Order: sequence, then structure tokens, then C-alpha cells
Amino acid sequence: MLDITIVAFAHHKGGTGKTTSCLNVAGYLQKNGKSVLVVDCDPQANATTGLGVNPNTLELSMYDLFMSTFEGFPDVVINDIIVPTASGIDLAPATLDLVGVEPYLYGIEDRAGLLKAALARVRGTYDFILIDTPPSMGQFVINGLIAADHTIVTLDPGTFALKGMEALSTVFGDIREMLGEDVTADFAILTRWKGLDERAAGTGGLALFLKRIFSPGPSAEEGRERERLKTFEAEVRKAFKQVFIVPYSPAIYETQQQGLPISHYAPESDAGREYRAITTALLELDEKHEKDV
Repeated sequence: MLDITIVAFAHHKGGTGKTTSCLNVAGYLQKNGKSVLVVDCDPQANATTGLGVNPNTLELSMYDLFMSTFEGFPDVVINDIIVPTASGIDLAPATLDLVGVEPYLYGIEDRAGLLKAALARVRGTYDFILIDTPPSMGQFVINGLIAADHTIVTLDPGTFALKGMEALSTVFGDIREMLGEDVTADFAILTRWKGLDERAAGTGGLALFLKRIFSPGPSAEEGRERERLKTFEAEVRKAFKQVFIVPYSPAIYETQQQGLPISHYAPESDAGREYRAITTALLELDEKHEKDV
């Protein structure tokens, strides 16, 4: 049986880069020769479409896996729903139907451990399982956190990002208190980061040189925004052991349109190199964790 590592990507706010980070780390793990499964636990199915799979064409999905817990629904196991993708990453896909599962989950006591139990069936198949959780505080997020060995928190540069950190800490504490499971975040990823080192422009060489010569200096408003981001980054670094900064990059959006991770489409972009560094740190953390166990 393979040693397997399960990683959850979490934040209750939308637009923080959870799915993007999940898929791009999965891509670099696959490029490193690891067998990888992405589990899409978000009814929006962005991880599913991000790997080039149309949710409307699926016969089975995570909806069927969760609903098989309940009497009257067909028996479905994780192996039944997994589909291959063009990137070489396997996918347990989601559809919008997943929205209908959560009300059922509140009717059973062991609801928090359903995903962990389901993934036990493929422990001998993959090196890494990456879970994309939805932007909520509901049962799919809790299932993902309970199933995971490591948790990665994604944060955008928005004004309310720090409040999101506080909310996640509350969720971690509730899980610890109610279920006895110790959940902590191993990494934070600051996504779509702009302005602090001019990587945000996504350009270099002559274009950046000309911009520096002909562009006026930062306005007072831009200066205040830079200071806010510096303060925010400092607060995040106090809260997490490791923090990675992924710059804004057009390559992120281009690769999403291709249905491929950035590792397979634009690996040498600024964002691609940072996701490679995140993956390397995850592999190192996993190696250390195995030695300590």
C-alpha cells in the first residue's frame, strides 16, 4: 500500500484562489512523478471544469458518492466516479447537484467523516489526494479538513481577507472541540498579489524598463494600498509557518481556459514558478511528516 498524503485547500470566502492553487499544485505534483487525485467538493465544479471536464456530461459525481450513504440511493464508491483528465491527474468530479446533499448530511451523526471514509478505498492508488473545498462554512469544508493530513489556506488581497483568517481559526477550534480532531493550517498562499515588487504587471525586460521610465510615480492612493498590503502580509506571516505569494499573472487565466494546470501550460511564468515552489515545500513537509510518524 502506498503512503498517501491528503491536502485540503480551504477558505470560506469565494475568489481567494482555492481552486487555482489546488489544480496548480496538483499539476506540479504530477510533473514530479506523483500519482494525484483531485476531489472536487464544490458545487460550482470549478476544479472539474478547470481540468477540462464538462460537469454536464457526467453520469456519476461527488453527489452520488455522498448520497449513497442514505437509504434509497444507489451504492456508489469513490472508484466509480473517478475520471482521468488530459493533464494526467485523476478527478473525482462535482456537479451543481452537490448543492442538494448538505441538508441530508445534517440528519446523520457521523457526517463529518464521510469523505475520509470514502477516500480510504483509494489509499493504495495515489500518492496525493487534493481536496478543493467550497467557499462556505458547511459540511463539505468540515469533511475536507477532517480527511486531510495538511491544510493550505488561500487568501486574496481584499480588504476582508484578515477576517477570513479569523473565521477559519474558529472552524478549526470547533472541529477540535466537537470532534477531537486537531486541524491546523500548514501554509498560506496569498494569491493575485499586486504592486509590492512590480511582478503584478506580468511583464519584464523592455516593457518593465519603459514602464519605469515613462510612468509617473505612485499616487497617494496607490501608496496607501501598498502599505495596506505590506501590513496584511506581515499579519499573515505571524499567523502561518510558511507563506507564499503568487503574483497576479495573465497566465493563470489562460491556463484555466485550456483546462490544464499552469505546470502543463505556462510553467515558467511568475505564477508557475511560485506554484512550483509551493509544491516543493509540500513535498518537503510531507517527507518530514513521514519521518516523524
